[in-house]
Amino acid sequence: METTKTELGTAEAVAINEEAKKIAIISYITIIGLVIAFVMNNEKKLDFASYHIRQSLGLGCTGLALGVIGIIPIIGWIINIVGIFVLLYMWVMALMNAINEKEKPAPILGKTYESWFKGIL
Repeated sequence: METTKTELGTAEAVAINEEAKKIAIISYITIIGLVIAFVMNNEKKLDFASYHIRQSLGLGCTGLALGVIGIIPIIGWIINIVGIFVLLYMWVMALMNAINEKEKPAPILGKTYESWFKGIL
């Protein structure tokens, strides 16, 4: 009887882990994916998914800030172009962390996102 309970507990943990992984990956797919992941995680409050939703929110805010900086002629354009490539690198690394089930911050600004968005979710 106890082995069945343990197997059931393990199966539930794997299902929750898979669901958290799916939500984390969805959060990195555009702003719409971020909203969908936020809604999917609203009831369950899975820690892994919440962590990656906060990281994705930080990447989105960084992209928005780069867009605003890009309005400034010449120097803003240069900062925007370089920043977009850096943002792309950060996004790919954060997405790979979600796929590999790692709760690591995005490179460069990930620790900052953790402190900025610790109260969300």
